[in-house]
Amino acid sequence: MAIYDITEIANSTTTYYHGTKAILQTGDVIEPGFTSNYGSRKKANYVYFTATLDAAIWGAELAVGEGFGSIYIIEPTGNFEDDPNLTDKKFPGNPTKSYRTKSGLKIIGLVETWEGHSPELLQTMKDNLARLKEQGIEAIED
Repeated sequence: MAIYDITEIANSTTTYYHGTKAILQTGDVIEPGFTSNYGSRKKANYVYFTATLDAAIWGAELAVGEGFGSIYIIEPTGNFEDDPNLTDKKFPGNPTKSYRTKSGLKIIGLVETWEGHSPELLQTMKDNLARLKEQGIEAIED
């Protein structure tokens, strides 16, 4: 699993996203320690983000809560690592460009227009997650 030093990416042109149903503002910082949007909703030790819009869309669509969800453009405030929930288990090599950090994510913007997945594909994903939950498998392992 790769670990990224925040100073190494300071001049990067990569855009990072965080999908959620939480209503946030530019300048807010998303930090670990709050109730997770996924799994058994325990206190989150990390905050998760991605460099792909599709992964952020999944985050916005699958997060707990009502409504359509939002995708925020974020800036990591500290070091981060590949998300082992995806890179080690489902997508070796991190093609989803999914990461996690114990530092905050500063909101620097909002993706105002985006298209969600089809209702059928979204329902299939929710059904798969429900089956995993019944088997005692958490979507996110901290």
